[in-house]
Amino acid sequence: MPRPSPKETRRSFRCIAWAGTLAVALSLPIVAAADPIELKLSFFTSDRSQIYQNSIEPFVTAVNNEANGLINIQVYFSGAISRSQAEQPKLVADGAADIALIVPGRTPEQFPDTEVMELPGLFSDQRQASLVYTRLLELGALKGYSDFFVIGGFVASSESIHSRRPIKSVGDLQGLTIRVNNPIEADTIRRLGAKPALIAINDTTEALMQNAIDGATFPPSVLFEFGIGRVTNSHYMIQVGAAPTAMVMNRKKFDSLPPQAQAIIRKYSGRWLVERSAMSFDKIDTQTTAQLTSDPRRQVVFPSPADLSRADEIFAAAVEHWAAASAHNREILSLVKSEITKLGGVK
Repeated sequence: MPRPSPKETRRSFRCIAWAGTLAVALSLPIVAAADPIELKLSFFTSDRSQIYQNSIEPFVTAVNNEANGLINIQVYFSGAISRSQAEQPKLVADGAADIALIVPGRTPEQFPDTEVMELPGLFSDQRQASLVYTRLLELGALKGYSDFFVIGGFVASSESIHSRRPIKSVGDLQGLTIRVNNPIEADTIRRLGAKPALIAINDTTEALMQNAIDGATFPPSVLFEFGIGRVTNSHYMIQVGAAPTAMVMNRKKFDSLPPQAQAIIRKYSGRWLVERSAMSFDKIDTQTTAQLTSDPRRQVVFPSPADLSRADEIFAAAVEHWAAASAHNREILSLVKSEITKLGGVK
């Protein structure tokens, strides 16, 4: 058999080398496709909650579907990482979770400017409030969020007072102990004559059952899922402010993602998510209020014109008190009113 020429030998070596390189190259996409980037989302309550179904699940589903194996958001429910609302921002900042729903009112020292979203009487509805909140976050106008990429800022509908004792007027609040969500709401409740108690949403039912409090502030949408509706039967539908929440992601983690993954997360963040959440919660609020008023075992009271007038004066005083605390507060309040005007109306 004739020996191969030097030229044929070199060609054979190149073919062998090329085949080896191709085999390695073909193996790499298989590994990448099998190992999407996992993002851990911490949530302090269950997947059955309205908060999850209307403010978190649409984002998670949309991102996971479009990412198609590039990234995958895994939700840890019912406090599997931590059930403490106050710990959620730290979990994300420290990397124990990549994403979490935070309640700024539980850590006001970290998010002092977010108090403006809790003030009573500013917003006409939760959609308006949520869009303003999200816009302020996009502008970087609120302190405390620099370590986060903010996926969405949500403000629930204004909270009413639900009690085991009859409440027919503002005067009936005198001396009652009422659970509140945040220090701003505590100030409002105090001005209305009641004693505030700052208690997390998932600890309120137990406090009511133990008679540690007489009533609690909640929007209608979450009244039953946390058990408050089961242990109260008097519903005074005054609006004493609202509770903002935000879904945030670790900024460094977000920046480390491939550009395609970042684009997908951005696509389903901000206004896209906030509009869907507000629309869903509006329907639930309407349905729950109708359910309450049609139940003969419940006392549902809407404030009289005289009580509304009195409440408006109290709310205006609370807003001015907050604004007068610093030039910065007044600047933030002015920015909020400007954004309300841009959306088409000032209350």
